[in-house]
Amino acid sequence: MANSPKIYFFLEEVNYNLENKRKIKEWIIKAAENEEYRVGCLNFIFTSDNVLLQLNKEYLRHFSLTDIITFDLSEKDEEISGDVFISIDRAKENARIFKVSLAEEVHRLIIHGFLHLVGYKDKTEEDKVTMRAREEFYLSLPPML
Repeated sequence: MANSPKIYFFLEEVNYNLENKRKIKEWIIKAAENEEYRVGCLNFIFTSDNVLLQLNKEYLRHFSLTDIITFDLSEKDEEISGDVFISIDRAKENARIFKVSLAEEVHRLIIHGFLHLVGYKDKTEEDKVTMRAREEFYLSLPPML
């Protein structure tokens, strides 16, 4: 029998209240099924610019701020597991720039990290267009958070 999906949310160096955790978990599980994957163990860590900058330098050799870093820890082809670090500082700034609520921006980042785990990339312009379209698709699914 398959293990049940494990999805956890953590805070590190920030105060942030993620609402509707149960619905978000269900949403991620449905998205995984739609992409023909199962969820193993996903950790979403909401943190600061400082933490993401340190991770970016240490693991990716990038020396700039970023809103999300995803570490794929999957051990089976059909199952996703990983750690998704999300900067609440960047999410706040993005929400202001794009004129959306902080919750909407955090949901976009959650699904963005998920999409990386199922194999979507965003390095080229073509990849970015595809990634954005998948984000919009999942963000539009009813009943959305």
